[in-house]
Amino acid sequence: MSEPSLALPGQSLGAADKYAPGPGTHIHGADLYASLLGPVSETKPLKRAANANANTSLPSLSVARPPATSTISLAGTGGTSVLPEVDSVVLARVTRLTPRQATVEILVVGETVCRDGFQGIIRKDDIRATEKDRIKVGECFHVGDIVRGVVISLGDQSNYYLSTASNEYGVIMAKSEAENQMYPISWKEFRDPRTGLTETRKVAKPF
Repeated sequence: MSEPSLALPGQSLGAADKYAPGPGTHIHGADLYASLLGPVSETKPLKRAANANANTSLPSLSVARPPATSTISLAGTGGTSVLPEVDSVVLARVTRLTPRQATVEILVVGETVCRDGFQGIIRKDDIRATEKDRIKVGECFHVGDIVRGVVISLGDQSNYYLSTASNEYGVIMAKSEAENQMYPISWKEFRDPRTGLTETRKVAKPF
């Protein structure tokens, strides 16, 4: 698998035995993941010395955070803001929770960063495909979480309706109550690496 040109937070970039981690990446399990949204660059290894460790013989991958004034977009978009459409995969930040739904701000559509955020809603019934009667919105999302979802309806004039009811959709980045970046340990939990405490989420399967 070749590395992507643009990485999304939580996206798998390749096997950890094929690439060394660079800035903006981290290793979890056997894979290397992006920690940031941005372009991916590969650095070829230097000539290996006799006493060098194994990682020096591997190319390293890094993800650069784009400047605040830049816009990342696909070729052909002309730098204009893209509108979400039905079946668009999006990244969104959770902004508000109620017992019936999560309100989110859509930040990325496909691989295009939105100039202006769009408001979306993830309804309780659209969070999971199973056990819908047992879902508690507050156990699936927290304010500030970054969620990967899919647009299922254009909704009304102010909201898009999103779903996370597939394995690949859900929370991809989350901070703990102690404000530490967490990592997923199951389909339902993230762990704080500093405190060791776990928190429940609707976890997305990494690409």
